[in-house]
Amino acid sequence: MKPLDEQQAAARSWFESLRDRICAAFEGIEREAGSDAGFAYTPWDRVDPSGEPGGGGVRGVMKGKVFEKVGVNVSTVGGTFEGEFAKSIHGAGDDPRFFATGISLVAHMANPHVPAVHMNTRFLCTTKRWFGGGADLNPPIPYDTDTADFHVTMQAACDAHDPAHYPRFKQWADDYFYIPHRQVHRGVGGIFYDHLSDDWARDFAFTRDVGEAFLRIYPALVRRRMGQAFDDADRARQLEWRGRYAEFNLVYDRGTLFGLKTGGNIDAILMSLPPLATWS
Repeated sequence: MKPLDEQQAAARSWFESLRDRICAAFEGIEREAGSDAGFAYTPWDRVDPSGEPGGGGVRGVMKGKVFEKVGVNVSTVGGTFEGEFAKSIHGAGDDPRFFATGISLVAHMANPHVPAVHMNTRFLCTTKRWFGGGADLNPPIPYDTDTADFHVTMQAACDAHDPAHYPRFKQWADDYFYIPHRQVHRGVGGIFYDHLSDDWARDFAFTRDVGEAFLRIYPALVRRRMGQAFDDADRARQLEWRGRYAEFNLVYDRGTLFGLKTGGNIDAILMSLPPLATWS
């Protein structure tokens, strides 16, 4: 992989620093629950189809008392898209070379009352450069207060940059995180954006604010619900809901496809899948 330029290095550094703070916050919650669980980090290297080094990343996974399974991955990869896949990527149709760096997080919780969550932000370079990502809440047992607080926090992050961002990116999330064959949404939404390339400094600042917003709101929601009593019916509802989550990620998720098509680490790509799920 070619040496990183200033923008690429800055984005990589930010995603890695956000990973560190998120993992520390999640480990802190485990300590509050009387657990000594911590993240196990596994580095991986990517080889480009050309045979040249293609970067790599670090897969972080924790299985604890509160977080039944949470994965926080960072990666920085580059090389050449193979075959027809290049035509599906913004700016890569005529030149298949690419660079990508980002953070990806999925948390599946032990208590069915605690919402699962997904967060991802990324910076990609082809013949164009852009940011993408977002965060969405995925509760097996939804609570209106949790949903409202999550959306208010995401809206504040958006409004600080452009009042048009939140309605646009909320709708984008609603449209994207939908399971057509079930005709249901994956969760209660959030925000999703892609191909943000108006101004690099402004777009990077917005992407950072999305990460900061996530770090503020999600640990608060976990603490709100993690001590709530649940029964076998709640657990059954959670496991069946997780089956829907797995279906979306295996059939429709573009991030899963991107990772598999670019020679990413299989364990890191599939870390989004729940540890247990049922199909009744």
